[in-house]
Amino acid sequence: MRLKEIAELIGGSIIGNPDVEITEVAGIKDAREGSITFNADKKNLQYVYNTKASAIIAKEEIKGAGASIVIVDNPYLAFARTLEIFYKSPFNPLGISKESIIGENVSFGSDVSVYPNVYISNNVAIGNRVTIFPFVYIGENVSVGDDSVIYPNAAIREKVKIGKKVIIHSGAVIGSDGFGYVREKEKHYKIPQVGGVIIEDEVEIGANVTIDRATLGNTVIGSGTKIDNLVQIAHNVNIGKNCIILAQVGISGSVEIGDNVVLAGQVGIADHKRIADGVMVVGKSGVTNNLEPGVYSGTPAIPHKEWLRAQSIYAKLPDILRRLQELERKVKKEDI
Repeated sequence: MRLKEIAELIGGSIIGNPDVEITEVAGIKDAREGSITFNADKKNLQYVYNTKASAIIAKEEIKGAGASIVIVDNPYLAFARTLEIFYKSPFNPLGISKESIIGENVSFGSDVSVYPNVYISNNVAIGNRVTIFPFVYIGENVSVGDDSVIYPNAAIREKVKIGKKVIIHSGAVIGSDGFGYVREKEKHYKIPQVGGVIIEDEVEIGANVTIDRATLGNTVIGSGTKIDNLVQIAHNVNIGKNCIILAQVGISGSVEIGDNVVLAGQVGIADHKRIADGVMVVGKSGVTNNLEPGVYSGTPAIPHKEWLRAQSIYAKLPDILRRLQELERKVKKEDI
């Protein structure tokens, strides 16, 4: 494509040659003639001056750059749209494979793709333009909204409601039993988990994520929330809209999480806690109390600035101990 065609599609203006031919999208270090790349950080300007790319997407003019510049408000977003232009496959519905297993009272919208070896149980509703890849299991009384994609080996248990434009990656298990037991003498008596799961619109669920059904009611994942791989979400959790949950986060039962919350990798949250809108929790932190808006770190999680001060003191503890021991020796000598 000509650069001017790309700029028009992503809403950018060009400084340089609008007719340069673009043949690929590449990282700034790997770019070559014909590549378009991007730069969103002034720290990476050294790579801009050395790149062989024919065009660079950026927020502002970069003087001295050897490539044409496409000016946009959000370089990351424009780069993502450019990737879609070059690499996103056109939608091509395949219909329902004869090698899939379809239960009774199953409804399908238009332009669906159901691959071989899919199992769909009774009383399931599949929306328009839904794609279900091989070896997916869908239980009874499940609904899947328009334009959703379910990748191979995902398991969608009974009574799960999936919204529109949801992406579920391989190995995800949605609607497994919540971990609920009551102690009876020397045994653990299982509490029946009879609730469901609601996945709202435009949620993305990573590979090998597990989302447990509610004991009663529903476990809810709010619209626009993105969940990385290997996340555990327990029964009756309620996650708000547009949250980011990174890999290996563990959320215990009945936790309430507000909108626009960010949980970094390996964060753990104790049961029945409330996380306010806009909270950010730094990686490997343990949340044992309710959190008001702010940034938190550590175990137990405390405000990030307090945690930084505590860490600076922690690093000085060997020296503080040495000085304390010297003072003790001096006191003992004076007593003698």
